[in-house]
Amino acid sequence: MPSFAFTDAKVTVNAVDLSSYVRQATLNVQADQLDDTAMGDSFRSRIGGLKDWSVSLEFNSDFAAGAVDATLFPLLGSVVTVTVKATSATTSATNPQYSGPVLVSAYNPIGNSVGDLATNSVTWQGAGALARATS
Repeated sequence: MPSFAFTDAKVTVNAVDLSSYVRQATLNVQADQLDDTAMGDSFRSRIGGLKDWSVSLEFNSDFAAGAVDATLFPLLGSVVTVTVKATSATTSATNPQYSGPVLVSAYNPIGNSVGDLATNSVTWQGAGALARATS
């Protein structure tokens, strides 16, 4: 896929498509760095350890039935599946879908300043493996 403007991300939370409310989506994936340096080494040596991931999402607020608040508020404290794709096009090698379980540990339904656009931002930690599908 050539360069593109990030304007058509596909985001689902607990199988509910919230893409039309998403303002920002970031998938963070990392692996622990384990120092396995031993006597006689003159430089540090490292290996990869456990992997971890999180997802950060910003939504335009909406309190209507089936919208952001009605979807997210009841999930607090639950483990649900989140899926993210760069575009709404079919999942493929050039548009992979990332999905996995997250713990919905926080949700702030209200928290903006006077005159600001009403938004909700969340960051949820992975609660299991993150999968990458290309078909």
